[in-house]
Amino acid sequence: MTTTTDVILTDAGPLDDALAQLAGAVEKLGYGSGMHQLLAKPRREMSVSIPLRRDNGDVEVLSGYRVQHNFSRGPAKGGLRFSPHVSLDEVRALAMWMTWKCALLDVPYGGAKGGITIDPTQYSTGELSRVTRRYTSEILPIIGPEKDIPAPDIGTDEQTMAWMMDTFSANVGYTVPSVVTGKPVSLGGSLGRSSATSKGVVHVALAALEYRGLTPSFATAAVQGFGKVGAGSAQFLAEAGVKVVAVGDQYGSIHNSNGLDIPALQAHVAATGTVRGFGDSEPIDAAALLGLEVDLLVPAAVEGVINADNAANIRALIVVEGANGPTTAAADKILAANSVLVVPDILANAGGVIVSYFEWVQGNQAYWWTANEVDERLETRMIQGWRCVLETSIRRELSLREAATVTAVERVADAHLTRGLYP
Repeated sequence: MTTTTDVILTDAGPLDDALAQLAGAVEKLGYGSGMHQLLAKPRREMSVSIPLRRDNGDVEVLSGYRVQHNFSRGPAKGGLRFSPHVSLDEVRALAMWMTWKCALLDVPYGGAKGGITIDPTQYSTGELSRVTRRYTSEILPIIGPEKDIPAPDIGTDEQTMAWMMDTFSANVGYTVPSVVTGKPVSLGGSLGRSSATSKGVVHVALAALEYRGLTPSFATAAVQGFGKVGAGSAQFLAEAGVKVVAVGDQYGSIHNSNGLDIPALQAHVAATGTVRGFGDSEPIDAAALLGLEVDLLVPAAVEGVINADNAANIRALIVVEGANGPTTAAADKILAANSVLVVPDILANAGGVIVSYFEWVQGNQAYWWTANEVDERLETRMIQGWRCVLETSIRRELSLREAATVTAVERVADAHLTRGLYP
């Protein structure tokens, strides 16, 4: 007799997981093979070589990618990732998830993603500027405010977006603030953009706690990943009264059963670059963090951290995906069998693209909103998304991930069918 935890459940790559999720939605919606192929294949891909002159005069050539998955609901939208692990298949998967994320939250974009295979910690600021500007020049024909709007992702930030905006503007001969989002406020960025993904994660996490009958002030949480999304999620959870008992980053993980002092921890990370060595805590390994008995687990680092090898050890009642694709398809089945509520990435971490949309709108109008206006509109969008997914999950007897994907895929397909096939 086999069970969901047997070794027959194995992990695939992120693209395989994304395609499997799409195939499941297509089957539930009853679409034919033509629609399936149209939704599965990216509309446009670009692979570029990026020659870089290092500060010491040496020249090396890096690889960069931009994938535009779908345009049916509007221009493409998606982040730019700097990581040594970037590959074309990873970028394809992330672009597809962006399509579903935008459709699910009713943002008028299609999905895109970009990446450069580089470890940004090993390069100077000047070298990163040259890499960014050359990459932008190479993909210039396919980006623009009405075509494809990049944003920050892992390894990139608002400075990266400033370099991209300046390079694009210099090439077209005038300033184009809305070619990217996630810019510095001084260059037309939106108030509230830097914290938007984290706030969105927490809005949905608190709704999930309420759905499970848990009060935030009596709830516990662990956050895996302490970058922009993870650190912000820990901060906003703590401010909501949730006891954050463990966090981790790429260098190590820490635990305090009485709750971590998140502001003090953020100051420690700012000074040292890691959560390791934080005084009021004890070190634990990454596997132990994921397996803690907490009410809420927020994986907020990279894809595939909850997989066939460790999913059976997850003891959290709720998993809210702050990262893109942190739970593999094999792990999903194990978590479902163990009654773990998984709030999928395309809903949970959509706060960033929602406020990116707000920034794009403000840039096009040259009219800027207050931070309170941004936060209120973000919360409204996130809770609407949560209620839509939950209602679909209950009505159609689907998991939250299945409900979110079915809803998003149906919206993209409807847009395509309404527009028709050209020629």
